[in-house]
Amino acid sequence: MGRDRTEETLRAFFDTYGEHIRPTLKYICSDLWKPYLKVLRECAGEAVKVLDRYHIMARLNKAIDKVRAEEARRLQHDGYEPILKHSRWDLLNRVGNLTGKQVIKLKELLKYYLRTMRAWLLCEDFQRSWVYRSPYWASRFLHQWCNRTMRSKLEPMKKEARSLRAGEDLLVNWFHAKGEISPGIVEGFNNKPKLTMRKAYGFRTYEAIKTALYHQPGSLPEKEFTHRFW
Repeated sequence: MGRDRTEETLRAFFDTYGEHIRPTLKYICSDLWKPYLKVLRECAGEAVKVLDRYHIMARLNKAIDKVRAEEARRLQHDGYEPILKHSRWDLLNRVGNLTGKQVIKLKELLKYYLRTMRAWLLCEDFQRSWVYRSPYWASRFLHQWCNRTMRSKLEPMKKEARSLRAGEDLLVNWFHAKGEISPGIVEGFNNKPKLTMRKAYGFRTYEAIKTALYHQPGSLPEKEFTHRFW
């Protein structure tokens, strides 16, 4: 456990457990956070680094949302009909998870030549990359997608395309790992610490939260008292 998301925090983990864990590491899944990637190169150089699918799609969704917000403001300023109003989750949810009402809204938006819908279509197109089995063809698709995106004139999407280009080796490693590694378990586990911190409201110091987290997810024994509070 560390106070901040820094090199020192992750390095402390390897300083404590590295001797026993390092030889067993085959794959490591992470996002593009440079301080962590630096430590992983130094402390777990033999493991294959895999760029996490969840974080890639989350970043692309944030780019879509930024394009949508900017375009909604521009349409309002220019006096156009607010067609993007209440459309955020219609665009950010997976198509298969949309309600009937959201599907109708999405079809309506696709009739307009909006910057937002161009960003959404690019993101939907990127979803096709995950069906590849060959790292070579996945890399070819990534190059083509990044080239199209860089010509889109959508700055938030272009920013993500540049990041994906920079992290291409990590992304292609996802296909070397055959898509079998994911931080999904960790993301699910994170809900328990978040709940613990909410229940510990009023205890605002780092040490108090640290103690609460070690006791709750760690199931540490509690000292017996004459009275218990429920």
